[in-house]
Amino acid sequence: MILASLKTENPDGQLIAVSPDHQRYVKIEEPVSSLLAATENWGGLSANLQAASDQLSQGGGDTLDITQLAAPMPRSWQWLDGSAFSTHGDLMQIAFGLDPIDTDRPLMYQGVSDRFFGPTEDYPLPTTEHGIDFEGEFGVIVDHVPMGTSAEDAMKHIKLIVQINDWSLRAIAPIEMKTGFGWVQAKPACSMAPFAVTPDELGDGWKDGRVCLNLEIEWNGKKFGAANGAAMDFGFHELVAHAALTRDLVPGTIIGSGTVSNPEYAEVGSSCISEVRAIEMIRDKGPATTPFMSFGDRIRMEGRGVDGSSPFGVIDQKVVQA
Repeated sequence: MILASLKTENPDGQLIAVSPDHQRYVKIEEPVSSLLAATENWGGLSANLQAASDQLSQGGGDTLDITQLAAPMPRSWQWLDGSAFSTHGDLMQIAFGLDPIDTDRPLMYQGVSDRFFGPTEDYPLPTTEHGIDFEGEFGVIVDHVPMGTSAEDAMKHIKLIVQINDWSLRAIAPIEMKTGFGWVQAKPACSMAPFAVTPDELGDGWKDGRVCLNLEIEWNGKKFGAANGAAMDFGFHELVAHAALTRDLVPGTIIGSGTVSNPEYAEVGSSCISEVRAIEMIRDKGPATTPFMSFGDRIRMEGRGVDGSSPFGVIDQKVVQA
């Protein structure tokens, strides 16, 4: 099943089911009309989702305009972002001059969840002096996860998979990291690709709790990276279990993978500017040369299957001055 949300006056949007070719949609209005509410009543929604799927398979539905889509889940109760790619973590320690983190636990922080930008919305920020960066990653949306849920049992709580741009302000990040209190200013709201999909939609692209797709990124029309999500050191089920160790996870909680990164970064590229800058520092034994983003810059992200499919659709945004 492919789900999305139309922009409406309601901040949670209007839940819709989308055809496999992403060209048509059917509204889901009973028993709930938003994706956030749907996660709270997933079992009760199955008949309505099947009816919408049947209508779409028979050629029914309205024509879909991507520009009218909000994020699949425009806001949530909780956004927890992991850092499950060790290559990215190792390079960031070099970029920020930080000591290695000596732990075998997943890394995770709690970020802004009251707004996720839609896939084609301009992204406003106050100044380029903050070091504007994009971070391409994948994420999952869960139903209610009881406290203490094991990684094995966590798999059944993963209802949807999404693609995310976790925006970062790199000039502020090292300041906040050194306080030991985590992110506030350095992590503004994230953006989402238009479609949230059930795990079965990915086929072989969903394995061992990992999204095994290339995340193709273009910055101002130039290829930037195509790292594969299979390289996670911890699968999403393990990230869910980690988050739920001492708390229930409410329905609609979104958990991110962290920046997609591969050890073969020289061949496949990267998913954020800061990683490229760290590579430059290592390679050239000097300062980084790639700048961060400027106002007017455009970023495009698209998860691609080996068959060329694009299950999440495209994030295509321009950075503008707030």
